[in-house]
Amino acid sequence: QVQLVESGGGLVQAGGSLRLSCAASGRTISGYRMGWFRQAPGKEREFVTAITRSGVNTYYADSVKGRFTISRDNAKNTVWLQMNSLKPEDTAVYYCALGRIFGGSYDSTNDYDYWGQGTQVTVSS
Repeated sequence: QVQLVESGGGLVQAGGSLRLSCAASGRTISGYRMGWFRQAPGKEREFVTAITRSGVNTYYADSVKGRFTISRDNAKNTVWLQMNSLKPEDTAVYYCALGRIFGGSYDSTNDYDYWGQGTQVTVSS
């Protein structure tokens, strides 16, 4: 069974930065696409960013492009999300997810098989 544990969330002022971590156990992540999603109160869970197995290719939602950076270290079984220039609209619970081993869309929640419990990010204005 795969377990994903996010950490690094918190309260930050607008314009600040946070770095989220996602530590995996129970399976090596090296063979899987990894993604970050977020869910604000009253809204559906939405795609934030994803990274391919090797880390060569990354994908971002337009709303975070240029401000957020996803990275991974397969040897450490860990994925990170560096968030800069945070805005109040970035406030949400952020979830790490492990993608299907074959195919699927990098931005669809349906194509990720395992999820972490989430970490709260709150950006004050």
